[in-house]
Amino acid sequence: MIHLRKMLRFLFLLVITLPLYQCMGQSGKDDKTNVKYTYKTGDPDGIGKWYMGREIAHVMGFQGMSWLERSNREEEENTTKLLRDMAIRSGDSIADIGAGSGYHVFKMATLADKGLIYAVDIQDEMLAALRDKKEAGASKNISIVKGSEKNINLPENSVDKVLMVDVYHEFNYPVAMIASVKKALRPDGKLYLIEYRGEDESVPIKQLHKMTEAQAVKEMKAAGMKLERNIDNLPWQHCMVFVKD
Repeated sequence: MIHLRKMLRFLFLLVITLPLYQCMGQSGKDDKTNVKYTYKTGDPDGIGKWYMGREIAHVMGFQGMSWLERSNREEEENTTKLLRDMAIRSGDSIADIGAGSGYHVFKMATLADKGLIYAVDIQDEMLAALRDKKEAGASKNISIVKGSEKNINLPENSVDKVLMVDVYHEFNYPVAMIASVKKALRPDGKLYLIEYRGEDESVPIKQLHKMTEAQAVKEMKAAGMKLERNIDNLPWQHCMVFVKD
């Protein structure tokens, strides 16, 4: 029965994910980071742009908002455990990059009640959903920020922690994005990189929307970040903690 349920969930994800992704930022050049990327035909779920041997995946559009808010997400991802892994303190300043509709944002705002949560996204529809939730709720310690494909648009040395849940593999400009994350992190800040485990074939997510620890470490090392630890306690995802090298 459990096996059948996993298979049905896998088929469901295969059906809904493809139309939810949209290719973004393919016009124009990569500016100063052009040398970092290569272009070739690859996976249908990818954008044909490669970084350090990894094809970048299509971005999940705002049409997937209901999937982000699905009722069984806690069961599948154990968000409660993830937030415990982050050891959030009352006064923390935290940035959620690719915050979407705010699934993690409002939970973190309650824990960091004397701090500030930056909810960063590039899609206007996601930002509108965040604003609606903020206005409807009691959380006042949330700042909604429109990022870009190359910059999270946060002040230098402004955050203690950065959370990126299943979004890094979709960055069209990972070099520029991690540089902006590193700039925003305080000297002892931590980046929590959450990605579906690419090493685990049983995780029912398309391969291009997963990452291995080895690939993540390689890319973060190039950005001047090092793996402090991989808290391997989530059902489907890596919880990799990176700090400035």
